[in-house]
Amino acid sequence: MFTNRRFNIRSKIILGNVIVVIILAISVFVVNGRIAALQHEIDFISNHDIEVHDVTNQMEKNEFNMETGQRGYIITGNQSYLDLYSDGSIKWVESYQKLHELVSDNPVQQKNLSLIKSTIEEWMSVVGDPTIALKKASKTEELNQFFAADPGKKYIEQMRNQFETFLATEKKLTTQRVSSVDHSNYLLKISLYLLLVVVSLISIVIALIISKSIITTLNQVKQMIKAMSSENGDFSKRIEITTKDEISDLGHATNELLESVERFAWLQSNAAEVVSSYQGINNITNLADAFIAKVALLVEASYGVVYIREERRMKDEFVRQASYALYGEHEAGLSFRLGEGLIGQSALDKRTIIIEQVPNHYYRIVSGLGQASPQSLLIVPVIFMNRVEAVIEFASFKAFTQIQQTFIEQIQSNFGAAIHSVTGRMEVERLLNESQTMTEELQAQSEELQAQSEELQMQQEEMLMINENLDKQNQLALIKTAELEKAKDELESSSAELQKSSQYKSDFLANMSHELRTPLNSILILSQMLAENNHKTLTVEEERFSKTIYDSGKDLLNLIDDILDLSKVEAGKIDVIISELNVTEIPDLMKLSFDPIAQSKAIGFDVIIGEGVPEIISTDGQRLQQILKNLLSNAFKFTEQGKVTMKIEKAEPKLVKQLLPKYKNELALAFSIIDTGIGIPLEKQQLIFDAFKQVDGTISRRYGGTGLGLSISLSFARLLGGCLILESEMGKGSNFTLYLPCLSSKDLSSAIQLEIAASSVIRPLYPRAGEVTVTENDIFLNKKVLLAEDDSRNVYALVHAFEAKGITLKVASNGQECLDILRADPSFDLVLMDVMMPVMNGYEAMSAIRMDSILKDMPIIALTAKAMKMDRQKCLEAGASDYISKPIDMAQLYSLMRVWIKQ
Repeated sequence: MFTNRRFNIRSKIILGNVIVVIILAISVFVVNGRIAALQHEIDFISNHDIEVHDVTNQMEKNEFNMETGQRGYIITGNQSYLDLYSDGSIKWVESYQKLHELVSDNPVQQKNLSLIKSTIEEWMSVVGDPTIALKKASKTEELNQFFAADPGKKYIEQMRNQFETFLATEKKLTTQRVSSVDHSNYLLKISLYLLLVVVSLISIVIALIISKSIITTLNQVKQMIKAMSSENGDFSKRIEITTKDEISDLGHATNELLESVERFAWLQSNAAEVVSSYQGINNITNLADAFIAKVALLVEASYGVVYIREERRMKDEFVRQASYALYGEHEAGLSFRLGEGLIGQSALDKRTIIIEQVPNHYYRIVSGLGQASPQSLLIVPVIFMNRVEAVIEFASFKAFTQIQQTFIEQIQSNFGAAIHSVTGRMEVERLLNESQTMTEELQAQSEELQAQSEELQMQQEEMLMINENLDKQNQLALIKTAELEKAKDELESSSAELQKSSQYKSDFLANMSHELRTPLNSILILSQMLAENNHKTLTVEEERFSKTIYDSGKDLLNLIDDILDLSKVEAGKIDVIISELNVTEIPDLMKLSFDPIAQSKAIGFDVIIGEGVPEIISTDGQRLQQILKNLLSNAFKFTEQGKVTMKIEKAEPKLVKQLLPKYKNELALAFSIIDTGIGIPLEKQQLIFDAFKQVDGTISRRYGGTGLGLSISLSFARLLGGCLILESEMGKGSNFTLYLPCLSSKDLSSAIQLEIAASSVIRPLYPRAGEVTVTENDIFLNKKVLLAEDDSRNVYALVHAFEAKGITLKVASNGQECLDILRADPSFDLVLMDVMMPVMNGYEAMSAIRMDSILKDMPIIALTAKAMKMDRQKCLEAGASDYISKPIDMAQLYSLMRVWIKQ
């Protein structure tokens, strides 16, 4: 068929398919008519016969309802039975009319239906209506006589028989129609099978003809592919193309596939080789050297540089760490900031930069035989977790190929992960070294303190011996003054013993605080490991015990730190280390430490820097931060609502002269910690600065703590040449202000030596005394809350929780009941609305409340067990003031209730 004319493979396949499609279309056209007729018969049975059966059953049910209603009303006199009788007497007529229409083409069934109608009408006229009339007239005796004769029985039996006859006839007709449909369906199957055989034979013939025209030349290509696959995956060979038809296209496609696979294999093997080249390296410079040396060879680069990200002066810079074939240190930049040069721009944009035709004077690649400028530059950012860790620059005498560019972009993520890992390990090692150094220094200081203590003791003993010798020598000459000298000696001895006791106490506290750290460290680590329960070997209760041990250990560690600081202050062993401090960094440090506390207590926390505050000051930054952290910790501890504010401002010159009169320089900073907490009574504002003293020192106090923080803060403030001022009033909050002079290290050291550090000044913020204990919990006292909730368990839990807060709670079991209660009594302070309830759900109830002019401003908090993304918006659109999901966090619920009750 195709030997004399040339057809390409596509034309052959299309022609064969067209022939098959035409035959199938003819077959479908022939069969479609038969299927339509068959479907019509099936639809008639499905719609008509089933509906006849349903309507017949409904008519029979109506008749039964009439009988039931008649008997129930006569027996009980209940009006609902009479309604059932009346409803049935109407609906059986409707069913009869519909059924009469459905069997209009069948005279036999119409006749049977007419007999049923006559029987029902006779039963109603002889039995139903008369007996109901007798019952309404209370003629009990006549009713008894009627039912003794029981004339209605024959009608009921007659109706049952008539309905059975009607249904039996209809079932017989349905069976006949189903048999007819089955026969038609059988004929349709036979026709389809015959068509399938004919179409299959034609398709096979066409397929044989087309395949014969293709298979001869296709076998040649197959043999070449087998030959290549048998030689251990050698992708270097290519198919020689000799034809100009589809087989040639197949050969070209196969050759392109081989080239693609060869490129992929090259990328995979070399990427693995690069990664393995820097495995086990723990130094960032060595890592960069290994990477650039390996990759430069693989991409045929004549020059390469690696710039690693480092944080300098609070900004990211990319610093040169390694190079390949670099000649002259001045030829390549040492560092770049974001956006600076092509290196910085590539890091800022997170994209690869390719430059072709580099100018001759740009950079020269040098060898022993000469030097020349590169032709192409390739700059690639190394990105890990969406952050640029490094930037790589390559130069080459020829343009970088696409596969080389792809190779570099493919391996950069692994290199970024390696940089991140190595820098992390280096940082851990640095911290470990610093920790070890600090431990050794503390141990050396402890030994030095012990040696000094022993030396002082020896000196005191020598002095006592000298005094005794002097007393003996002067005893004869000073007989008259013996008693006076004896009294003087006793006084000096008492003073020395007192000083000695104080020194021993400070040394003991310092030594004991230090020694307790070693076992406490193990307790903290082991208890934390137990609490994490990674192996799931502990019960829930044991996990809770471990967490309690860990928290207690942390509290004990904080206490030890405070005691150690206090002992150092008393012993005069605190060294003031003056250095430059960046004031603008303090807000970030404080926010980092206290933002989580503010969020957990649902209170605000702001840090404000005033105008004119110098960026750099000279002071002991560690002691200043400790003062600020102690003051902020106290502020958060005693603040239940509102916010805590930290202000850094220039102190007023007049106030500086008053508080720090010995300093000639009037420039000072004021660090204010302002809270809206419980406040401090005037009579205890001086007491709290004493060690181990608190406003509430009883064993039943509400707030914990050791009472050391303010004492230590005051001591450190004096060491730094400043002073600490308290302004507070009960119930309105407190304001602790640290005034710190801005001096050079020389000036500050001189000031400390002259002992001109001022004492703490205490001045009430609000002079009005005698004002009254409103606490945050009092806002709930005697408040009326309406809870709409159908779950008794939730109701039980919330009732007991709210009773403890003094809340008056009323419960509605659904939205409609909630709406009725509110309309009867709109004086509720808040509504807690469950969403999923019977009768009327929460969405409907909230919408109805918002449409009521009296209730439209009622605060409503929606409660729902759903927690999908759009549930909150759906509740708000329905009219909720706020939203909280189940299981309910009571602390969060109380917080929301406070907000809306206040409003």
